[in-house]
Parts: sequence; C-alpha cells; structure tokens
Amino acid sequence: MNIIEVHGIRTHGFHGCLKEESIIGGDYIVDIDVWTTFKNAAKNDDLNSTINYVDIKNIVINEMDKPSKLIETVAYRIINSIKNDNPSVIKCLVKVRKINPPIDGDVDYVSVIIKE
Repeated sequence: MNIIEVHGIRTHGFHGCLKEESIIGGDYIVDIDVWTTFKNAAKNDDLNSTINYVDIKNIVINEMDKPSKLIETVAYRIINSIKNDNPSVIKCLVKVRKINPPIDGDVDYVSVIIKE
C-alpha cells in the first residue's frame, strides 16, 4: 500500500453558524492523504494508473465552494467525493482547518479530521 499526500490546499469558503461567516467567509487549509497502490503506475510511468493530484485539489475546491454550517459536513463531502471518483482508494484522510475562527480568544485555527 502507498500514500499520496496533497497538503496545504488553500481556499476561501463560507462555512459557519454565524451570519457573518456566510457573508464574509473565511480562509481554510485542507490536507488530503490517500492510501492506494501505485506500484504499476510507477513501473510504467503512467499517470492514468494512479490518482492525479490535480483531481484531488479540484475535488477539495469544488466541495469547499458549497457553503455549510459545519466544516465536519464539508470534510465528509470531500472524502466521499474522493472515494467515489477514485475506486483505487483504500483509505483516505481529510483534514480541514478553519483559519482564525470567530471564537473568543486568540486561536490560530480549528480543525476536523476524518479517516475512512
């Protein structure tokens, strides 16, 4: 089994329970780890036999563009889309970080992590 990591995908989205979050939005960073087998792709130097990083990034951007109250919801949409679009995925980890969340105090980020 092999792992493909696509980390630090920066997006701006409109997620949150506060009205202002749906108007102003906020910044997010998403990390994706995909467990798969890419030995044949490596042997044959064939992109079609592995998971394309650009496709992963595009799935993240597409799902982050859909407003939700919870980043948990967004994370599950991302993991489901990755697994549905890539049958060779054995396991996937999605981490969504909400930068400077609107909570009382000085907080760099909050995050959710899903591994399925």
